[in-house]
Amino acid sequence: MIDETADATRKMQFLFALRSRGVTDAAVLSAMEKIDRGLFVRGLFAERAYEDMPLPIACGQTISQPSVVGLMTQALQVSPRDKVMEVGTGSGYQAAVLSQLARRVYTVDRHRRLVREAREVFDALDLANITAFTADGSFGLPDQAPFDRILVTAAAEDPPGPLLAQLKIGGIMVLPVGQSDTVQSLIRVRRLEGGFDYDELRPVRFVPLVEGLARDE
Repeated sequence: MIDETADATRKMQFLFALRSRGVTDAAVLSAMEKIDRGLFVRGLFAERAYEDMPLPIACGQTISQPSVVGLMTQALQVSPRDKVMEVGTGSGYQAAVLSQLARRVYTVDRHRRLVREAREVFDALDLANITAFTADGSFGLPDQAPFDRILVTAAAEDPPGPLLAQLKIGGIMVLPVGQSDTVQSLIRVRRLEGGFDYDELRPVRFVPLVEGLARDE
C-alpha cells in the first residue's frame, strides 16, 4: 500500500510539473501518464527519471526533460490517424509517447545500440505500432514517406531538405534549429500547397543532428 501511494504521489507530481511548464493538452498528458519514463532511464540516473530534467543515456546522448517532450508533442498536434516519423530515437521515450497518440510511429537513430535497447522496451510494453530503424536520420525514411507529422530530436542549422520533402501537404514538423554550441530555437513547420510556414516556439538545447551511421557500439 505504501508503494502504491508513493507511486500515485509521484505520478501526480510528474503531471503537475508538466502542466506548470505549459503542457496542457489532455491527450498529451494522458499519453505521458501511461508511459513510464523510468523504463527508459538506466543505471546511475534511474532514480531521477521522474524529475523534469534531461538525463544522460548510452552513446553520449540524452533523454529530453519531460516538459520538453510534452511541449514538442503538443506542438506536433498529432491525431489518431496520423503516420509520424521521429528522427533521433534515443532512449525511445518520445516514440513511446507518440505511439499513444498516432496510428503509426516510425523512429530512426544512427546508433544501433540505442535502437536495439529501445526496441526491447517497446516489446516489453507491447507498443506494436512503433517501427524502429538504424539509419541516417538526416535523410529521413523515404521508403515510408510521406508522413503526416515529423519530430526531430536533434538540432540542425536549418530544417533538412529531405525531411521537408517527406512531409505531407498539410503536415507539421517540429524540430530544434541552430548551432550546436548556442541556444537553439524550437520551431514548427507547416507544409502548405505553395511552400512552408514557420513558427518559432521557444529556446531549447539539443544534441546536434549528425549525418552518417555511428560505429557499432
